[in-house]
This record gives sequence, C-alpha cells and structure tokens, in this order.
Amino acid sequence: MREVMQFTNHSMLTDYYEITMSNGYFKHGMKDTTAIFDMFFRNVPEDGGYAIMAGVEQMVDYLEHLRFTEDDIAYLRGLGVFEEAFLDYLKQFKFECDVWSVPEGLPIFPNEPIVKVKGPIIQAQLIETMILLTINHQSLIATKSSRIVRSAEGRTVMEFGARRAQGTWASVLGARAAYIGGVAGTSCTLSGELFNIPVLGTMAHSWVQAFPTEYEAFKAYALAYPDDCQLLVDTYNTLRSGVPNAIRVAREVLEPMGKRLKAIRIDSGDLAYLTMTARKMLDDAGLEDCTITISNALDEYLIRDLAHQGACFDSLGVGERLITSRAEPVFSGVYKMSMIEKNGVQEPRMKISDNPGKMTNPGDKKLFRLYNRETGQVEADLITLAGETVDDTKPLTIFDPLHSWKRKTLYSFRAVPLLKPLFVKGVRCHKPRDIEEIRSFCKKEMATLWPSLLRFENPQTYYVDLSDRLWALRQSFLDNASRGIFEPKAISE
Repeated sequence: MREVMQFTNHSMLTDYYEITMSNGYFKHGMKDTTAIFDMFFRNVPEDGGYAIMAGVEQMVDYLEHLRFTEDDIAYLRGLGVFEEAFLDYLKQFKFECDVWSVPEGLPIFPNEPIVKVKGPIIQAQLIETMILLTINHQSLIATKSSRIVRSAEGRTVMEFGARRAQGTWASVLGARAAYIGGVAGTSCTLSGELFNIPVLGTMAHSWVQAFPTEYEAFKAYALAYPDDCQLLVDTYNTLRSGVPNAIRVAREVLEPMGKRLKAIRIDSGDLAYLTMTARKMLDDAGLEDCTITISNALDEYLIRDLAHQGACFDSLGVGERLITSRAEPVFSGVYKMSMIEKNGVQEPRMKISDNPGKMTNPGDKKLFRLYNRETGQVEADLITLAGETVDDTKPLTIFDPLHSWKRKTLYSFRAVPLLKPLFVKGVRCHKPRDIEEIRSFCKKEMATLWPSLLRFENPQTYYVDLSDRLWALRQSFLDNASRGIFEPKAISE
C-alpha cells in the first residue's frame, strides 16, 4: 500500500472570487487581519436524520502542501488583474492558520461547526473551495453508504461504482467514503491500494461470452479460482441456464477437488423471484452453503423492498446509486465567517438573511456532544462560545434555539468536545488515522444514536442547541436587524 495519497498541489483549485477578495484584502492592508470561518451544513441529504463526517485526511493533506508555484503565479499575472505585490505575497505563501474539525466518521447534524479555521483572512479565504469540495463529497457518499448498509440488515454490501462515478477521484475517494460508511469493500483497485480497503469482485458477462458455452466459462473460472468460485448466472437465462450450469460445475469440477461453490451473482431481472427460485434450486442440489449476491441499480429503498418481498440474498453489489448519491447528489456544506479581529478586538459576525435557513451563528465557538452516562446514547449537541466550558458534574438545562420555551434538563451526562486541532499556526498536529480506525469509530458512534434518528422516512430531528451566551449574542444581532441596525461593530460578546 502506498503510504499516502499523492495529490497534485491544489492551491489553484479555488473559486476565482477567493483570489480577487484576497487581493482586495491585501490592497486594503488586511493581509494580517485574523478571521474565523466555520464550515457547517444546512440539511441532511434525503431528509435523513444524520450525516457522516468524511474527507478529513484529504483536507489535512491539502492544507499541509498548500503553496503557489511559479506556473500559478505566471498564470495569475497573465490575467492582468493582480499587482506584483500581491503576487509576491502568494509566491512566498506559508500556511499559518489554526484548524479544527470534528473526527472523521462522526455522525454530524445541521448548523453545527464541523470545521473551524482561524488565521490571516487571506489564507482562511483562499482555502474555502477545497475544504468544501473535500468534505462535501466524502460526507455525502459516507452518509449514503451508511443508509444502504443499514437497509441490508447485516448482509454484506460491496461498493461497485467505479465506472459510474463522476470522474477519477470521485471514484477513488468515493470508495474510501463508502468504506467509512460501512460497506465491506470496493471494486476500485486503486482505492484498495491507496487506503488498504478490501477489494472485491469476480467476473463480468464478458467472461461468459468469451467461451463457447456458459458451462465452459464457469468451468474455466472454477479451475482458475477453486477456493473462491463465484459465478455470474444471468448472462443468458438465470434459471434455465445460469443456475443449472453453476450447479453442474459445483458437482463436476469443484466437488471432485474437495471444493465448494462459494456464490452466484444475479445482475438483472426480477431479483425477488429469481433469488427465491435460485435458492431452492441450490438447496435441492445440496448447495445450501452457496450464497447469493445481487446487483443492478440498488439503493436502500429497493433493498428494503426486496427483503420485505422475501428475496433470498446474502450480499449486494451497489454501484451508481451509492457512488453518485443519485437520489440527492449534493451535500449542503457552507463556509462562513463568524469572527474578525479589528484593532486587537474580536468582533463576531453573523449572516442575516431573508431566508431564515441561511442565517449563521456568530462568534468563536466550541461544539460539545452530550451523552447519557447510563445508556451511552446521545442527548444533544451544544454549541457554545469559545470561552465557555460545560460542567458535566452539574445539571444542565438546554433549549431549542428557535423555540426557546422548549427546554430539557440533563442530570447525568458527559460532555465531549468535538472540535479537535489539526493545525496550530499552520503546523500539522493531527496524526493520520488508519481507515479501519475511522470505520470502527463510525460504527461505534452510530450505535449511540436514537433509533428514531435512523428512520428512512420522517426521522426525528436531532437537538443542536446553543448556550445561553451564544443564543443571546445571536439574538442581539437579530434584535438590531429588526431596528435597522446592521453594523457588526455594534455587537460584542
């Protein structure tokens, strides 16, 4: 396995306005002004109850190697927009921000900070696009993977989407995210090499078509892979040809060698009817231990329906609807300023919108997850100002920030800070995490969620609450706005 994923330097993978704004900051003497930006997301994909954080390792790799090359500078100079002083600044660029994120694999919820960046405003601005691109994509796929794996109810799910992904790295990194979300492995060999993910797969229809008969194709495969013989049985006719030929190969080729037929795969047709009939045929032939794999545009809803219809399958290959998150192919992550330093004084910032769903939470913040001490289940997430602490030895009253009369007092809980440091003054302090560790962490944290959060339709809304001080700060912005006062400097923490 390669030790790290070797990315090309992606400093220029940024929206053009990030560079024009940075040039403007530079012109106005703001290059050393400290600002804080938060990444959060607004809505759970497919109206689900949770999302899964993914992409942190690739974000860290990007930030660690951030620089502008001579070619980058030459291109920007050729645009005729930027002064030489700003281009010289970029040429000498050295990342100096503090960065925090929640752990990769953690279930996450709308409107809470999942990445926080603090540092020179130009630097914090330039990295917006790549942070969003990285976290949005992998979090989307990890979330979809988790939903599909849960719908399989313990059956093995395999990621088969490489050829349907929207580009090279969408395939490679999508497989990584899917593995974090719970799939057993991937068909993408490069993902296996880069991330040590189990690689899976057997044959395509072309193997069967390459031989004079289906039986000869199956026999040749059995001789090549007697210990792992899995046969694709729907090239011609599943029940009249494929399954009978698989049974024949099991009897005539594998059993004389002391081997067993491991599995058959069905990739088309009425999967409920075909699997039930194939199961009976295999059992009648004494192949009760031969498993059945299904594939063909599966997602969590179709998988659930097949199970309810009595389909007999042990594993699934899921491709296009996982690797593209076809039902909702966009993750709603955004990156917004929450604080800026003026003359040595930190001034909170808040986006106020005619659309309430687009308003933000101001100030330098922390994020805590509150767990019930007796059950280990989550109670809520609590966002506080950076200077606050949560004393989990005393009762704590939390409330809905939009409907503040809805309150709950917690008596036996533990408060876990979720934002972990990745960089201090631009120096990496984050130790790389093995993907198996991330995957296991995801599974463990998923087990702490309420069952009502896991419903595919109409799940419970998770509680993401604000501390009294943060709520009051937010309200002061809104109260001023209602009076026509929009100057941020009129607000202080």
